[in-house]
Amino acid sequence: MLRRNFLKVIGATGALVAISPSTITGELRAKDGTLYNSFDKVQLTDSNGEALLASQLKKEENYIFNYPLVSTPSILLNLPEATQTDIELFSEDGEKYIWKGGVGVENSIVAYTAICAHQLSHPNPEVSFMQYCKKGESKFLPETSGIICSSHMAVYDPSAGCKRAEGSPATEPLASIVLEIGPDDTIWAVGVLGPERFKKYLKVFKSEMKEYYGGRRKAKMKTTNTTTVLALKDYTKEIIIY
Repeated sequence: MLRRNFLKVIGATGALVAISPSTITGELRAKDGTLYNSFDKVQLTDSNGEALLASQLKKEENYIFNYPLVSTPSILLNLPEATQTDIELFSEDGEKYIWKGGVGVENSIVAYTAICAHQLSHPNPEVSFMQYCKKGESKFLPETSGIICSSHMAVYDPSAGCKRAEGSPATEPLASIVLEIGPDDTIWAVGVLGPERFKKYLKVFKSEMKEYYGGRRKAKMKTTNTTTVLALKDYTKEIIIY
């Protein structure tokens, strides 16, 4: 596999070793730069249930898929150029982790949770205030290219691990969905790197969980085997950008 998101963890000898995220089980919270939760390895598919290929992703198109839970939306992007690499990031509590960079042939493919770290705004089937914007798409931030939450204008840089922009009301980055690209160009989600707010999201949006997923118990189920990827414009009825 073309695995670009190797994590460095402390081995039995005390030395740092690089391993693929999909081989990790459980949670890593260590001082060596990891803040990682493993989940089921899930293949990304198109609306017809066919394997989605990395080469099929349009540049700067917003794609949505649910991972690691059936109710937690994530943003998939193919950025216009290679991302930065080895970015040091910090949770709201000051815990450090290292974002390794994008995947794919051009190191430009990334995925992040689409639940805003400020006040949990997120895409749903009715409306989305949360999406990647090209320069000029936001009238309030016309020079900004990044993930913008128009609820309160939180801004994140997807080329740098979704680090919060200076002046953004968010207090930490968006969590990264760790991806692997197979030798056949297929795309797989394998875990979550960084601080996530899934429990609070499920609690705050109880009525939404009931409406769209049949209740919190079903909404808390983990995504398994495959997850469908849709363009944001096909996922939601209304996209709001300020």
